[in-house]
Amino acid sequence: MALMTHVQEVKSAYATINIFQNPDTGITIYEVGGCHQSSADSNGVSLASYIHAIFSLLTQANAHNVLIIGCGGGTLGIMLARARCKATFVDIDPTSFVLARQYFGLPEATACHVADGEQYLRDETDRYDAIVLDAFHGENIPAHLQTPEFFGLVRERLKPAGVVLANIRVGHDFDKGADRVAQSMRSVWTEVRVLDAEGVCGRNAIVMAGKVERLREPRLLQPPNTNALLMRLELERLRFRPWSVSRWAF
Repeated sequence: MALMTHVQEVKSAYATINIFQNPDTGITIYEVGGCHQSSADSNGVSLASYIHAIFSLLTQANAHNVLIIGCGGGTLGIMLARARCKATFVDIDPTSFVLARQYFGLPEATACHVADGEQYLRDETDRYDAIVLDAFHGENIPAHLQTPEFFGLVRERLKPAGVVLANIRVGHDFDKGADRVAQSMRSVWTEVRVLDAEGVCGRNAIVMAGKVERLREPRLLQPPNTNALLMRLELERLRFRPWSVSRWAF
């Protein structure tokens, strides 16, 4: 990674957020607790391969109206807006929206709601083509956003042909976090798939359900102006794999 300059530290009620930028390349990083929650080029295009994977899957699913639970730097919403799709963000921390607009270029027209993701689904009645779960406390998704009850709410807010995509941090091949989320989804949907890059430590897997049977491995559709080759190589590692919480002995 190029030399970064610390631009701002913001202490919200939920986290200490640090913004870093490279003055030469325009690369911007949104960091919480030492973890990069978002990174983007000078145009707000993500430098995280999992965001490009989700964007490609949403494109395949013809998702034009997308609810995103968890904002960070808002890069997925920026890319969706560029593709003339409607993105709606929900995040419990309003600071995320301010920083996403100030440093990453999240459009002012993008709807942003301050709320817990589960409570938002209980209170609202809109239905979406897709719902993306990308909400983290540290490196973990809050437990209440991984339950069968939560995914039951998600299904109620999806259109009949809708899909749900969840970004899951995976430490190693014996980490069953993605498989446990898949099991929760399986209690609600018949078709559940896991997209993963087995053999890579500290990676992101995508667990999906709904009308996902025809989705293919993702391609790079909005190349960033830096690190595009790396994005392509990381996307090429992703494969759909069988899942089971008992696939490992421990």
